[in-house]
Amino acid sequence: MHPIENNDNRHFHRILYTAEAILSCEEKTWHCEIIDLSLKGCLLRFELPWEEDPEKLYTLTLRLSEQVQIKMELTATHVVGNKVGFKCEHIDIDSISELRRLVELNLGSSALLERDLLSLIG
Repeated sequence: MHPIENNDNRHFHRILYTAEAILSCEEKTWHCEIIDLSLKGCLLRFELPWEEDPEKLYTLTLRLSEQVQIKMELTATHVVGNKVGFKCEHIDIDSISELRRLVELNLGSSALLERDLLSLIG
């Protein structure tokens, strides 16, 4: 798990974090794979091309352990086949704490994390 090169104008460092997760909306659920993750969103891969409504609010659940999970509410920002970029619209305090810890561990730099947190607040 390494940060992805920041060759564009992103305000948040993304980490490569391959893990299974569940995305849900209303009564539908999709098993998906997290490709990368940041404090402000994620890139997910699905088994089939994504054809869902990009205007809806989705909930991502990532289990880190039996007791620890990250839950965030997302909206789709871009779709390329079965890969979908999502923007975090809401995350609770426990989930952001776990996500912050995960990002910090994978970035290996508290200075980079602090920059991301300042961008999140600003």
